[in-house]
Amino acid sequence: MEIRNIAIIAHVDHGKTTLTDAILKQTGAAAEGVSMDSNSIEQERGITIYSKNAAVEYKGTKINIVDTPGHADFGSEVERVLRSIDSVLLIVDAQEGPMPQTRFVLKKSLELGLKPIVVLNKIDKPAADPDRAEEQVLELFLELGASDEQADFTTVYAIGREGVAMKKLDDERKDLTPLLDTILELVPVAGTPEQVEKPLRLQAFNLAYDNFLGRLAIARVYEGVVKSTDNVIVKKPDGATRTGKLTKMFGFKGLERVEVTEAQAGDIVIIAGLPDIFIGETVATSQDAEPLPAIAIDEPTITLNFLVNNSPFAGREGKYVTSRQLREYLERELEVNVGLKVDFVSPDAFKVSGRGELHIAILLENMRRAGYEMQVSQPQVIVREEEGVKMEPYEEVIIDTPSEYQGAIIERLGTRSFVLQNLTQDGDVVRLTLEGPTRGLLGYRSQFVIDTKGEGILSSRVLGFKPYAGEIKKRQVGSMISMATGKALGYALWGLQERGILYISPATEVYEGMVIGNTSKGEEMTSNPTKGKNLTNVRSSGNDEAINLFPPYTLTIERGLEVMSEDEYLEITPESVRLRKQYLTDSDRAKARR
Repeated sequence: MEIRNIAIIAHVDHGKTTLTDAILKQTGAAAEGVSMDSNSIEQERGITIYSKNAAVEYKGTKINIVDTPGHADFGSEVERVLRSIDSVLLIVDAQEGPMPQTRFVLKKSLELGLKPIVVLNKIDKPAADPDRAEEQVLELFLELGASDEQADFTTVYAIGREGVAMKKLDDERKDLTPLLDTILELVPVAGTPEQVEKPLRLQAFNLAYDNFLGRLAIARVYEGVVKSTDNVIVKKPDGATRTGKLTKMFGFKGLERVEVTEAQAGDIVIIAGLPDIFIGETVATSQDAEPLPAIAIDEPTITLNFLVNNSPFAGREGKYVTSRQLREYLERELEVNVGLKVDFVSPDAFKVSGRGELHIAILLENMRRAGYEMQVSQPQVIVREEEGVKMEPYEEVIIDTPSEYQGAIIERLGTRSFVLQNLTQDGDVVRLTLEGPTRGLLGYRSQFVIDTKGEGILSSRVLGFKPYAGEIKKRQVGSMISMATGKALGYALWGLQERGILYISPATEVYEGMVIGNTSKGEEMTSNPTKGKNLTNVRSSGNDEAINLFPPYTLTIERGLEVMSEDEYLEITPESVRLRKQYLTDSDRAKARR
């Protein structure tokens, strides 16, 4: 059976997963309502975090599809996938046009010499303009240095939600056959007879973990035939070798893993039996086989400390609370989470580096759902030195916002060392392109929602390391700290809400040193949220005022990472997210300041 390998790439929310689900449904590979986004966090947030494989059969051809994440923090997933396939479907929202992540994933695929098929999705949106979107895509191709052959791309129009595609806008809208036919027509066949004849060479491009089989490698077979019980030689890109034996092998059918005994050049398989295999390593059967070119993985940009939870409420909710259990989880996570780096510095503190706030927040969310308790320090940007120059990561930010908010955004980001690169207006909506240090973006997103009254869209991508931008003053608010332990009372909170924004509601349990809100004046303030109203036996007309409380600014992991200051920890347990001072009592904080 002929094999075609494609990846689906796009900006976050342009419809990759919906379109893939529609292809699976049409080819009978998955039942109605079954989605590629199988992880519970992915379903809640509506984003793809982990790249996934599926395979469908169409007109006697097997099409391997890899669905990739659209979010910049998971860019290292996309890069590896692109090495293992022969063409990409670049999906662009016909209304929004190309966005930062479209640019990032397209640049990677053009550099690898792939020829994309462009799918203009969501053409049924009221403000969709397929012609303009196609022109913007062409401009982007040329700007990114596409060759003449790459820039002469084929366009397919689609409505992923309805499962229809057409080659021309006025064609009949029936199903996805036009898209599947285009794939068969334009994507080269994977694995020619000459490649099948050669000795085995396959390369791991992703990792997975199984409780019974241990570490698994998802790999593309480039040459030869692989059998599920082969004795193999694993080669690092630098030529170092070691031997191993495969124990099991799986192929894909729909979204399912199916055990297979052999696979040939061009196919994508999962292999078990090599406990120390890593991304980019070549598996061969002959000692003389050349290792395949290395796969580069993006460097982490932010770092923070994971510590054992030692707050007064530690151990109430979590099942795993010791440093040994945290270490074991992080070691398992390192097996599969390639963008992550962990430095096991001391017995009860681990220095964790990741690709961005979202990358770290998803890790913490997964840990708390698994029953872990921990606390983390404020995220810091990784600063490094190159040839005596201090360098830090920079990001490009693209913002779509109603025009009346542009001044506030430019001013706010200007104080955070961002520089405006480009401004385009389309009707009442302005698109701003800015560039600046990642440090300036930490903690800005919640402010952005307030500045644009929830109407703005902000997306960013890492540009790489550039010279250090100097000091940035960001935090305009101080912390409101509890001086007592007990249950917060509505009467006390009613008196405190005029001083700033509260993070807790009545009946929340608090402890001394816990941060219960922020103060708008900017200085720290200790208060007693457990104080009740003093009752007397005299009634007077003005005493029974109604208590009106504003809804609290409830902390989630991402909000906590954004609002915390340097001398605070974010305490994360299966049920709660709390902010606290590193030193809980006034006297300890005074000592630490000295």
